[in-house]
Amino acid sequence: MRNYFTTKDPLDTIIKETMSDKKVLETKHILTGWTNIVIEVTTDKGSYFFRFPRNPFWSKMIIKDAAVCNFVEGKTSFYTPQMTLCYDKKKRPFSVHKKIEGYTLGDRIYHLSHTALTGVAYDTAKFIKELSGIDLSKAPDEVKYPLSDFLYELDHEHYKKHIDRDHNYIKSTEEDKLVHGDLNLGNILLDENDKVIGVIDFCFAGTGNPQMDTARMLSRPVPEEFEKKFLSQFVDTSEVARMKTAWKHIDAGYAEHIRTNFPEINLNQL
Repeated sequence: MRNYFTTKDPLDTIIKETMSDKKVLETKHILTGWTNIVIEVTTDKGSYFFRFPRNPFWSKMIIKDAAVCNFVEGKTSFYTPQMTLCYDKKKRPFSVHKKIEGYTLGDRIYHLSHTALTGVAYDTAKFIKELSGIDLSKAPDEVKYPLSDFLYELDHEHYKKHIDRDHNYIKSTEEDKLVHGDLNLGNILLDENDKVIGVIDFCFAGTGNPQMDTARMLSRPVPEEFEKKFLSQFVDTSEVARMKTAWKHIDAGYAEHIRTNFPEINLNQL
């Protein structure tokens, strides 16, 4: 019996059963979800995001995602999702969290004023520093899963042309610090005043080198001014260029898997 979901599953029924204490008003599929089938659900008591894993690998990792989100909550200056891990009648894991109201940085970055862009660069760097400074002595084992191991498994599960040179490099630079692992423009939320208010999607998170988060932010196109101000917030950026290359290879490998198996997913953010 498979432990993951497809769009042919009765997802609306699962959502209604999960939201039994609320009235579901609308459901909206988010077509940019690579790892999970993401559905925004509007109810009479607020909006929520449901994430249904697309394959066995992501079913395993969504358990880690929930563990990291709930461990990180309240330990940085920014909102992070309070994640509820659920199981359907077939014992397949999926997650639910309340929507953090705001706009993604990807939606806004090319429309920001000079002052707002500077503030966003500062706050994004601040989040990386705060996250990597969290004491992991009492963290669950899922939180301490090495980013290098995750990325190696991601690659070998989904891509035929394994990028082992990148994996060996990432492993060699690893540190015992908490990193987000997928800190990109779509996972940073701004309020109506273009201030960073929250960070979402901790499915890649684990222990690693904080420069991996710095590099991840810059591995996809961003304004030159943002990159300059963002990098200026760090004392050590010696590995960022090499890490950016590794991230581009990882993106390309997984994107090839997505294009082959899930053509309905929007990959325009690349």
